[in-house]
Amino acid sequence: MMKKYITTGVLLLISFLGYSQTKNFIDQPYIETQVKVDTLVTADRIYLKILLQEKDSKGKVSLEVLEEKMANKLKELGVDIAKDLSLVDLSSNFKKYFLKRKDVLKNKAYSLLVYDGKTAGNVILALEKLNISNVNLEKLEHSGIEQVKLLIQSKAILKAKRQADYLSNPLGQKTGKAIYISKKINQFRSFDKSNLEEVVIMGYGSKRKKFEAIEIEFKKIKVETEIHVKFKLE
Repeated sequence: MMKKYITTGVLLLISFLGYSQTKNFIDQPYIETQVKVDTLVTADRIYLKILLQEKDSKGKVSLEVLEEKMANKLKELGVDIAKDLSLVDLSSNFKKYFLKRKDVLKNKAYSLLVYDGKTAGNVILALEKLNISNVNLEKLEHSGIEQVKLLIQSKAILKAKRQADYLSNPLGQKTGKAIYISKKINQFRSFDKSNLEEVVIMGYGSKRKKFEAIEIEFKKIKVETEIHVKFKLE
């Protein structure tokens, strides 16, 4: 019974403290600011989805042959296929084979990670020469995105303080300690599936007769933070 009274007393005390803090926060004079800060970063982790299809290859080249050609070409380009190439899907029209007695055609989908636009461009053109043209941009990432978020949040809070100073100084008041802070982070284009629509390829002619080292420019990833701060007025 004593424990029950003690527990009830603690709960009442916590409720009272919470009420007091809320009341004090509302009663004291404050200035409220809201700012946005954004930045653009270049993707250094580029994921390409490669689809191998037997029906898309001339002369019905087997999937195994296409896979071997692809692996050899990626190695020539300096890609570590053991680390950066992974199988994401495997399928066939085996069901249709029994219904229509057609050839069994197999499909394989891979995810390839490259670290710069030039390598991505070389991969796209090299695979196209092997009649592997079904290559899509799966997603773009920046390896240091968390550090970028922290950096722009710091810039945003400093901007909020400057804004509060500009507003309070003409009134003969000073900006005190922050008594409330909320934040919102928006990240754009970190995951953007498309058919390479947002890619600009440079370094070759329209007829693509000669394979050259090329560069690809991806739209940069935009990171934006919105900070809402209340400062005590002194």
